[in-house]
Amino acid sequence: MEQPSGSPVRVCQFSPDSTCLASGAADGTVVLWNAQSYKLYRCGSVKDGSLVACAFSPNGSFFVTGSSCGDLTVWDDKMRCLHSEKAHDLGITCCDFSSQPVSDGEQGLQFFRLASCGQDCQVKIWVVSFTRIFGFELKYKSMLSGHCAPVLACAFSHDGQMLVSGSVDKSVIVYDTNTENILHTLTQHTRYVTTCAFAPHTLLLATGSMDKTVNIWQFDLETLCQARSTEDHLKQFTEDWSEEDVSTWLCAQGLKDLVGIFKMNNIDGKELLNLTKESLAADLQIVLTCWTHWDLICSGPSDVLSLSSMKMPTTESLGLRSKVLRKIEELRTRVKSLSSEIPDEFICPITRELMKDPVIASDGYSYEKEAMENWISTKKRTSPMTNLVLPSVVLTPNRTLKMAIDRWLELHQK
Repeated sequence: MEQPSGSPVRVCQFSPDSTCLASGAADGTVVLWNAQSYKLYRCGSVKDGSLVACAFSPNGSFFVTGSSCGDLTVWDDKMRCLHSEKAHDLGITCCDFSSQPVSDGEQGLQFFRLASCGQDCQVKIWVVSFTRIFGFELKYKSMLSGHCAPVLACAFSHDGQMLVSGSVDKSVIVYDTNTENILHTLTQHTRYVTTCAFAPHTLLLATGSMDKTVNIWQFDLETLCQARSTEDHLKQFTEDWSEEDVSTWLCAQGLKDLVGIFKMNNIDGKELLNLTKESLAADLQIVLTCWTHWDLICSGPSDVLSLSSMKMPTTESLGLRSKVLRKIEELRTRVKSLSSEIPDEFICPITRELMKDPVIASDGYSYEKEAMENWISTKKRTSPMTNLVLPSVVLTPNRTLKMAIDRWLELHQK
C-alpha cells in the first residue's frame, strides 16, 4: 500500500471496527484505505503542513487529522472535509478521542471529548458531535494547564475518566477528565516524553521517552481521585506552598502526627524551608520533643493549654526530630536543584547550550537558530534528532519557548 503522492507517511490509524485505515503524509495528503481488500478508497489533503496526528471517533463515523501548521481537520467516512480549525499556533503533535460519550442528547445525539496537544505547550479539550441529520459540530471546551514546554503525546484511559499527556519538559501529567484537575505529575523521565498509553483493562499506564526507557505506572485506587500528588506540589516552588500543601507533604513523608502542630504554628512553604534544629526545639517543642508524660489543663473559657508536668525527651522523640530535619533538608536540596538546573528543553540538541533564539524545524523539534542553519547547510537537510530528511528547511521562531527561557533566566538571576 503506497501513499499515492509518494510522500513519507507520518501517521496511520485504524477505524474502531477495523474496516478502514487512514494514513497521513508529510505533504498533507490523507488516504482512507479499505482494510479488508487493502485497496485505496478515497484521498484528500490539507492546505498547509504535514499530517502528524490522526484519531477516529469512537463510533467510526468520522476522523480527525492534525497538521504541523496547527490545523485540526475533520473528515467523514466518505472522505468529505467537514470542518477545519486552527487549534494550536505552532503545530499539532497528537490528538485522541475519549471512547466514552459525554452524554446522549436529544434525538440520539452523541457527544465525544477530543484532546489535542501541540508545540504551543497546550493541551486542549474539544466537544465533538456528528449525525447525518443534524450535521457536524466541533466546540472548544477548555485548556488544561501544567506543561511548560511542547506537549508531544496524549491519550485517554479506556473508561474515559483520565487523560495523560507527555511533554518536552520531561513530565507526564494525568488529569481527571470530569473535573480537569491534575491527579498526578510524574517526573521520573530525564529526557523528552514522546509517547504514552493506557492499558485497556487494568490500571496501568506506559510512558516512553528520549531517555531510552519505558516506564510502567500502576494506579492506586485509594488515591486515584486525589486532586494533586506530592510530586506535582514539588514541581512548584515550595516557597509558595500553603499550610495545606505542607500538611500534604508531611503525610507523604510518614509524619501525619505532626500536621496539627504545624497548622497551629501556621507553617507554610516559606516557613518550612526556614525551619532549623533550634526552631524545631524552641517553637514546636510541645510535639516535636514528644514528652513522655504531660497533662493538658484547660483554664478558663479561652481554653488556654498549659503543662502541669513533663519528663525529659526520649530517644524516640530525638529520632523524630532528626527525621523531620532530614526530610526538610532533602526538600531544600530538591528545590534548589529544580530552581537552578537548566531545564533540558531549554538546551539546543546541537550545541547542548542554552538557546537564545529558538526555532522550530520541520521535524517538530526546537534548535538554536544559528546552529540549525549551519546544520542544514552542511548536513544535507537531515534532522539532528531523527536523522531523516527534513520535509522543509523553513525555520519558525519558537516565541513560546523563548518567553519561557527568558522567564527562567529572570528567576535564576534573582
